[in-house]
Amino acid sequence: MSSDADTSGAMSPDLVFEILSNTRRRMVLYYLRQHDGVATVKELAEQIAALENDVEVDELRRQQRKRVYVSLYQTHVPKLEDAGIIEYDDSSGEVRLTNRANEFDSYLTPTSEPTYRWRLHYLGLAVVGGLLFALSTLGVPGLAAIPTGLLGIGLMLAFAVSAGVQYWRQKQREQEIPAELLKHD
Repeated sequence: MSSDADTSGAMSPDLVFEILSNTRRRMVLYYLRQHDGVATVKELAEQIAALENDVEVDELRRQQRKRVYVSLYQTHVPKLEDAGIIEYDDSSGEVRLTNRANEFDSYLTPTSEPTYRWRLHYLGLAVVGGLLFALSTLGVPGLAAIPTGLLGIGLMLAFAVSAGVQYWRQKQREQEIPAELLKHD
């Protein structure tokens, strides 16, 4: 472990910016985040080379793969490991994020678009559903004519559709490649 990283405390802003100053290191962090924090250097090299060359992995030429692999193996993986951001197993070629990687969250792709407040959405559904059931049970004209079972099914469908939309929107956001990864050094 180099003296650049003190794993007991927070990373210095200089170290964070030095790590993030290189597109390939940002791509490594991004890819690992998208794949449960674990990948091999070979996988990382293929994915990064494909992104840099704007082709699918199976369309990469050997030289494109090799160029990225060598830079990852010789430069970027050791730098990330020295900073305590990843652990690297030389025998398996496996790279694993450490908890220190969380220190980069505030520096990477801030959410500039307002996010939908799903908690309030579900709370609203619960309040409206509860109110409709209460009014139906009290015999309020119009609502008393709707069977309770039908109200329950309607409310369950509203929750199911909401959950489906929330899941779909989350998957769409995960598939978007952050802008800082599209700029090459």
